[in-house]
Amino acid sequence: MGLLGTAALFGAIAVLVGVDLFTDSGEGAGGVHVAAELAVLVAATGGLGAMLLRLHRLRRALVAARLDAGRWQAENRELVQGLGTAITLEFAAWGLTDAESDVGLLLLKGLSFQEIAGLRETSERTVREQARAVYRKSGLAGRNALSAYFLEDLLPGTAR
Repeated sequence: MGLLGTAALFGAIAVLVGVDLFTDSGEGAGGVHVAAELAVLVAATGGLGAMLLRLHRLRRALVAARLDAGRWQAENRELVQGLGTAITLEFAAWGLTDAESDVGLLLLKGLSFQEIAGLRETSERTVREQARAVYRKSGLAGRNALSAYFLEDLLPGTAR
């Protein structure tokens, strides 16, 4: 259950306990009973408030992250386009089919086989076979080696 579901649960509890308190007060419920239900109402309302506050903070953080990503993309547009061209040329040199190239790009983006299958409207088994073909034709051992192949020279070296 996500934050929104948890907030909805706290809200439902608060509403139900509030309705119960209202009906209990008309029926002459005892002070201990009313106090216990008031405590539950306060806890549920507090939980609802905490979940809504956390959801609000996460949404603000998401907006900030999207702005940062947009700024980064704008600042590095030429670099990203150059890298994209280099990847496309290397895939062609390896003799990848269009489908294998698509799978290779999506692997580089970090998508799972299941996610790739959903995007490409194919089976996960087909995606696995196409990924194996990418690795075989490139002579690379797997996803990590594929990513490292294109990123290794872009990243600064470490001083030893």
